[in-house]
Amino acid sequence: MTGEALEFRAGGGGALDAWAEPDLGNPWVRQHLHDFRAPAKTQRLWRTFMIIGAATLALGLFVAPGRVWAAVLLAGMYLIGLGLGGLFLVAMHYLTAAGWSVVIRRVPEAMVSLLPAGLLAVGAVLVLHPSLYEWIHAETGELIGFKGFWLSYGFLLFRALLFAAVWLGFAAVMLGHSRLQDFDGDVDHTRRNVAVSAAFAVCFALSYWLANVDWVMSLEPHWFSTIFGVYNFTGLFAGSLACTILVAHWLRQQPLLRAIIRDDHMHDLGKLLLGACTLWAYIWFSQYMLIWYANIPEETVYYVQRQAGAWHPLFLMNPILNWVIPFFVLLPRGCKRSGSVLTRVAFVVLVGHWLDLYLMIFPSVSPDAPSFGLWEAGIALGAAGVIGALILRALGRAALVPLKDPYLQESLNHHQ
Repeated sequence: MTGEALEFRAGGGGALDAWAEPDLGNPWVRQHLHDFRAPAKTQRLWRTFMIIGAATLALGLFVAPGRVWAAVLLAGMYLIGLGLGGLFLVAMHYLTAAGWSVVIRRVPEAMVSLLPAGLLAVGAVLVLHPSLYEWIHAETGELIGFKGFWLSYGFLLFRALLFAAVWLGFAAVMLGHSRLQDFDGDVDHTRRNVAVSAAFAVCFALSYWLANVDWVMSLEPHWFSTIFGVYNFTGLFAGSLACTILVAHWLRQQPLLRAIIRDDHMHDLGKLLLGACTLWAYIWFSQYMLIWYANIPEETVYYVQRQAGAWHPLFLMNPILNWVIPFFVLLPRGCKRSGSVLTRVAFVVLVGHWLDLYLMIFPSVSPDAPSFGLWEAGIALGAAGVIGALILRALGRAALVPLKDPYLQESLNHHQ
């Protein structure tokens, strides 16, 4: 296998020479791939962020509950997007019989661990502070017909439980087969995950669309967009790829993975990110252009508000972060193979994804001007801490590389 030489410091008579390429059949290597532990300093950093977020939440519930609950909803949707996005990437890996991505598959699998935390945050908003949604109030019961039936509180909670059960069920089955294959090497686990991934793709498309209608679009119940679900999917796709790139690049700094995850794999992730950001821009423009062209007051009110006053700079910044910068920076081949460039772009996309959700949620809470201060920043830091801590913990629960996947050798020998 070609690639950068890998330095193994096998203490106590380790079986490898110092500057040897990784031999995944070597018991010492396999054991250390299973025994991954993040540096204590890194773990403390994420825990600190989580403590800041928890303290902000506890204080904000008494001082500024409206802003805090809106920030919790944003954090929850962000975590759900990354968690479901990781599961979607795993499903696409199986459905397309992708060989190149085997060595990085454990990264999106680890991202799935964010899903329960995101569901918990959104569930807390729906149960403890449903007044964030104006249609909850009896005096605004102007919704009639099917919309009135759909936006009934009991039915909303039932759908939320159904979505959570479907997503967590698929995650448990798909990740379960992946983990079991590490021990028994049975190729049947791959075949079963292909079938499960096909079912997940259908259920995911429908459920994620409806979840965004329920939890985000209904914040402004008199406005609607028929491509709102597709629009949010493109943000999920780009954001999950950006997170995968950052984690995969960080893992490449660990000695055991320097020669396993190579520039060729990062190059493919960069191409996917470029395509995902362009898809996001296409749907963003399609939604905006059609509403602008039709000029129907019931539809234009959404964009009129977001282009007024202090909201306008944020509205313009959204496509810049989510498309302009990623598109033009990642066009050259060399940039997609440069770890420093690729990770910077991935970070920009993750910030852009947060801004995108902010522009969907906060204008209903703070219509006159954007609100961003202690409460929003503290909750955002707490969400970042949850992301880092949960992904690191999940990475330590299985081998960093699917050691008995039937496509492993193809991935190890992948070249651009």
